[in-house]
Amino acid sequence: MSASVRVRFAPSPTGPLHMGGVRTALFNYLYAKKHNGTFILRVEDTDQARFVEGAEAYIEESLKWCGFEPDEGTKAGGNHGPYRQSERSELYLKELNQLMATGHAYKAFDTAEEIAAKRTEAEANGDVWQYDAKTRLSMRNSLALSAAEVAQLESEGHPFTVRFKMPESGREVKVSDEIRGEIRVSSSVLDDKVLMKADGLPTYHLANVVDDHHMEISHVIRGEEWLPSAPLHVLLYEAFENGCLVLRCTFCFTKRSIGTRLHLPTCL
Repeated sequence: MSASVRVRFAPSPTGPLHMGGVRTALFNYLYAKKHNGTFILRVEDTDQARFVEGAEAYIEESLKWCGFEPDEGTKAGGNHGPYRQSERSELYLKELNQLMATGHAYKAFDTAEEIAAKRTEAEANGDVWQYDAKTRLSMRNSLALSAAEVAQLESEGHPFTVRFKMPESGREVKVSDEIRGEIRVSSSVLDDKVLMKADGLPTYHLANVVDDHHMEISHVIRGEEWLPSAPLHVLLYEAFENGCLVLRCTFCFTKRSIGTRLHLPTCL
């Protein structure tokens, strides 16, 4: 294998390390060792609502007990840190601003209650509602509001999230997976996922793509429960690539940035 192999195990400190996580760590560790690559421990601690004090230390000790010593990480260090997502906020904000500047993301001021009311109304009519290309112009966001209205909401301190803007017309998104082959999904069934929460922290989707790129991850080996997220991540890579071409930034996302993907089946 000519290219350098760099893989990561990226747990969230929301509780003890379970066997599914151990299995994912094992596959990443063994793949790195087989190819003389780098095994990275990245702590994805942006979900403050579910954060458990001491969970990170427990995870590190569990990996050590299993014999999976990271080559880079929160304790091992390395040239691609920080390895704790809560310490990478400046980078996420920079990339998020780029997405908004190029029209791939937008601010949404809708409250949780307003969104819940839309879903309840749709359910009463036997429908399913989601925040997407069909519904976003009926909501309170920077696409539907004037610039003056957005500025007023911001000046008044109204909280907002930042959402990814799915293509207006459905297009086929192709995901290449080493285990399942090529997977095709229509963007018309995907919703405008939140990239930044109202507390200013990124969601998994934004942080995951940005970190995998900047940490030069070559292979993404993770459980199949993350497979539904893959089409969004492909679109995010495309959006960053296009944004870099427009803004001529010094550190660009390219098609080669999308690492090889392997989604492990639930049972082996």
